[in-house]
Amino acid sequence: MFDERLVLKVMMKGNAIYGDIFAEEKTYTFIHHESGRIEKIEKGTDKGVGIRIIVPWKTYYCSTNSFDEGRLIDLAKGLNRFVREGKSSIEINNRITIVSQYPFFIKTYAHDVDTKEKLHIVKYLESIVRKMERRIKQVRIQYRDTKQNVVISNSEGKVISDSRIQLILTIFIVGEEKGEIQTAYETIGGFYGFDFLSGEIIENLAVKVVKRIQGLLNAREAPMGVKTVVLASEAGGTMIHEAIGHGLEADLAMEHLSCYKDMIGKQIAAPFLTIVDDATLPYGRGTYAYDDEGVQSKRTMLVENGVLKEYLFDRFHALRYGKKSTGNGRRDSFRFKPIPRMSNTMILPGHDEPEKILASVDKGIYVRKMGGGQVDTVRGDFVFEIAEGYTIEKGHTEEMIKNATMMGNGLKVLQEIDMVGNDLGFGIGTCGKDGQAVPVSDGQPTLRIPEIIIGGRKRDVS
Repeated sequence: MFDERLVLKVMMKGNAIYGDIFAEEKTYTFIHHESGRIEKIEKGTDKGVGIRIIVPWKTYYCSTNSFDEGRLIDLAKGLNRFVREGKSSIEINNRITIVSQYPFFIKTYAHDVDTKEKLHIVKYLESIVRKMERRIKQVRIQYRDTKQNVVISNSEGKVISDSRIQLILTIFIVGEEKGEIQTAYETIGGFYGFDFLSGEIIENLAVKVVKRIQGLLNAREAPMGVKTVVLASEAGGTMIHEAIGHGLEADLAMEHLSCYKDMIGKQIAAPFLTIVDDATLPYGRGTYAYDDEGVQSKRTMLVENGVLKEYLFDRFHALRYGKKSTGNGRRDSFRFKPIPRMSNTMILPGHDEPEKILASVDKGIYVRKMGGGQVDTVRGDFVFEIAEGYTIEKGHTEEMIKNATMMGNGLKVLQEIDMVGNDLGFGIGTCGKDGQAVPVSDGQPTLRIPEIIIGGRKRDVS
């Protein structure tokens, strides 16, 4: 290894106000199994170092696969060429070393498990899915486990070590009935050990995705128009993540790229809505002890009783705007600079029974799972696919619908939600932004939206 103090001393000459070194080693196993065949098995290691300085108000960054001290000092000299001359006020001497600790238990680490056992899980999942439904024409299963060890050394005198794990299993199926093709998918995982993938978990995953494809193959076209919508807690928080969460990231919110700009302290949502971002959540897909800048993770109150309280900050934007980092500086790998990102973002539970919320709707749409979507953070407008939805008639779910979308405006929806369930469900995913991907999860209780636009292929004339 290298002496990080020597590298930092070279970087921090002149008017640089902050610098850090991000050293990473990531090991992984990836299995792609499709329709009875193993398409790919990868086991590998990716490691390297990223170094960064912040000069008012720009970031200079470079990365390398080399851990050689001389090479890193040369790169630090290259970065320092962008710094104005002058005596630095930052001393690189004594160091405080911090090793991360997680307050939850991992029984069996996936990187300690033989690949044959991982293949068994994948093959078993396909076998039980095939037995459940003859109309399934294609089954794609992807398994990935990751162990990421990072060491972050910064100009504040800290050296932080963190070790993170991820386990994720995704199934995608294609069904056909009388020439009509439908697809369904489901993903499970998080900051889990291999023991998470029990027989019960695998069987429940199979049942859920097969029931969805069966329903879609017999579903009616979604009725278009303005509808009352009930979002089930099991739908996950996709809408919150896209329509609200991204707009609260400081690089967008502080630089006129978000509809939530200059709204701290203002009522932006119904008074019974509270939204948090919590990177400390046990076993969460977006959980970490320290972010990728060495800031300890925490639970950040974004919206409290409808009032906007905070944005999500990394170090750069916190320094620039005189704030404190919220521990949301994240990066894809050592090849990228950190930027503000969500972790585990959720609407907290309310007081309404989910059954009461459903029973309150005479005619509307019940959404059990959201699909992909997109948002314009400047205006707050969004559109999402409905992966699993049903009509509501007199307080009961009826026919399943297909080819449906949901369109609205984040600010408007926040203000119009009028019932919040006392339950809480999560969805997991990998969030893309500025060419970087990071693991996240999103959660919400059951919610009622009195009016929102449902798109489809058939006009509702009732």
